[in-house]
Amino acid sequence: MTTPLLSISELRTYFHTDAGVARAVDGVSLVVNARETVGIVGESGCGKSVTSLSILRLVARPGRIEAGSRIELEGRELLSLSEGEMRKIRGNRVSMIFQEPMSALNPVFTVGDQIAEVARIHANSSRRDAWEKAVEMMRLTGIGDPEERAKAYPHQLSGGMRQRVMIAMALVMNPALLIADEPTTALDVTIQAQILELLSELQKRVGMSILLITHDLGVIAEVATRVIVMYAGEVVEEATVDALFSAAHHPYTEGLLNAMPRVGQSRERLAVIPGTVPPPTHWPVACRFRERCPYAWDRCATEHPPLYKIAEGHVSRCHLADEPERREVRGEGWGVENRQASAGAGAKSGGVSGGPQ
Repeated sequence: MTTPLLSISELRTYFHTDAGVARAVDGVSLVVNARETVGIVGESGCGKSVTSLSILRLVARPGRIEAGSRIELEGRELLSLSEGEMRKIRGNRVSMIFQEPMSALNPVFTVGDQIAEVARIHANSSRRDAWEKAVEMMRLTGIGDPEERAKAYPHQLSGGMRQRVMIAMALVMNPALLIADEPTTALDVTIQAQILELLSELQKRVGMSILLITHDLGVIAEVATRVIVMYAGEVVEEATVDALFSAAHHPYTEGLLNAMPRVGQSRERLAVIPGTVPPPTHWPVACRFRERCPYAWDRCATEHPPLYKIAEGHVSRCHLADEPERREVRGEGWGVENRQASAGAGAKSGGVSGGPQ
């Protein structure tokens, strides 16, 4: 059996605060195989970004990765490494691009210098060689006239160009894994499509794996082969993209899909998921989604659901997998009637959207 590129087992990343322990990531397990694109999707606060930071061991205090968690990259256990050993891995074997390039790029250095710095640190390149590498990477990521653009400062470039710079910086050392945390959120739709196409092209060219963090199911459908849905610090569903969009099982996933506008859709009000995500210091006992779920029954309040197998490669953290007749008893779930009821409930609770925030 082929060893996965990235394997995470029972990851728990908690933030110990005066208000209590925030269990931001609470028992997450996932696998990313070589040359695969895996998407993690969920609302703000579900734990997806903390998961990505945990892989790189960049969780800031008061957060910490709890005992019993395991993160393996290329068969190497990362949590047992020294900080010096981790620095050799970050930007080398695994790289990350962030949601907002203006926050990630240093405003007082040219973008060429910032890309070149990666080559100087990880490959001990001379300044000249590192600069040439920076120009080469900018050309690879589709930046026109890279020799001149490399001399520009971040504020002199457009949002799309800055994101291309971040991608160029991340790929300098040809990493095995690229973590992309909301790489298109701050961009307009046209530029989003260009960046997603660029990531797909670069993956084919250099053979890397991608872990894509996003709140946008449309982005997942565009580039991912497999998707992991997170809610309240847990994985609630995992499937291939085709299986998820054609036969989503978990009620939360159903709700997200029903909240997406579609071309040619009638002008009825979009479905919403009523209520809000509970705070991570007070996750509900048993099913964490039950207070917002149209199918919830007594068992959901007393028994924490495991990840049930729905089909090969498809799992769901919902007791409906064990008692499927409940779905029929409850009727349409997120159907038209429920959409109207949910919309009313959402308005009463402040108009909370069913889509991820």
